[in-house]
Amino acid sequence: MNGGDGRFAAARQHALFWPAVVLVALLAVNTAFSHGFLSIELRDGHLYGSPVDILRASAPLALVAVGMTLVIATGGIDLSVGSVVAIAGALACLRISELGDQNGVAGVLLAVAVALVLAVVLGSWNGLLVARIGIQPIIATLILMVAGRGIAQLVTDGQVLTINSGPYETIGAGYWLALPVSVLIAAGVIGLTLAVLRRSALGMLLESVGGNAEASRLAGIRSRWLTFAVYAFSGLCAGIAGLMISANVASADGNQAGLLIELDAILAVVIGGTALIGGRFSVLGTVLGAVIIKTLDITVYTVGIPSDVKLLFKSLVVIVLCLAQSAAFRAWVTRRRHVGSGGSGARVATGDDEKAGALA
Repeated sequence: MNGGDGRFAAARQHALFWPAVVLVALLAVNTAFSHGFLSIELRDGHLYGSPVDILRASAPLALVAVGMTLVIATGGIDLSVGSVVAIAGALACLRISELGDQNGVAGVLLAVAVALVLAVVLGSWNGLLVARIGIQPIIATLILMVAGRGIAQLVTDGQVLTINSGPYETIGAGYWLALPVSVLIAAGVIGLTLAVLRRSALGMLLESVGGNAEASRLAGIRSRWLTFAVYAFSGLCAGIAGLMISANVASADGNQAGLLIELDAILAVVIGGTALIGGRFSVLGTVLGAVIIKTLDITVYTVGIPSDVKLLFKSLVVIVLCLAQSAAFRAWVTRRRHVGSGGSGARVATGDDEKAGALA
């Protein structure tokens, strides 16, 4: 094996290799159907183009998915993030709608702060149920998933709450230094999260808790507090995403905002290579998974796939990616290829052959 083959073989073993391959393939498909798909232009000091649109669409999902990643790393799950998204956006819009001047920066900042504090409180509630009371994560978060959606609709009185606030709309639709503000916010939160996880022992402690929470506790790790903290952080991430989503459309819909975003977040986590049983996790992989999901959404429209088969198309792409990531599946394909070639007449030994040889 020469140096190039060795480097390629090593690259294939990287957790982000196959997600990156799928993303490149999706971008290539879009480029084939729309020749200017990858073009980016600067107009009025703002960057425009499909890649920028993908990043803007990915920002809220990436935030929710990063919070979900840390929860899953501890062996848990958070099904309530969609409801927290709806509640945060609804509360912020409600408070802004009550302002005498909706363009007042101080009033908008206060509304944003109140919404984020509530999001952290809701996440902490999940953490309390899971870490202190001992309720199964899927049940504990399912409670808030159902009740939270009702709370969001109570905040908006069952209506779509519309506002007209320039400072607030900047969070979801504004630009700064030619880049979307939502992308900059998401990048800042994700970058800070990576710095804390990898520059300290926190990442290793989370993996330890996810691997075996009881053993971690006996080893002196405060596993309950770590579990509580990641649920609170998940609530914060969902709250920020809720502000982005509502600010982007200058309105809050307690019924539709963040609907099923928890499923896309879990899917992004899985695509990124995080183990659902806890322990090993990858924040960058999760972000890449969120970008893939949003690229898939755009691919559906670029290629012209009918809406009635859109979900099936997305499922097939995800299945292909998951199979490509599976070491067992790749090994099976390799064995089948060797057996199928049959040039040397050699036969691959099976488990029964090995047992027979041992008995002999």
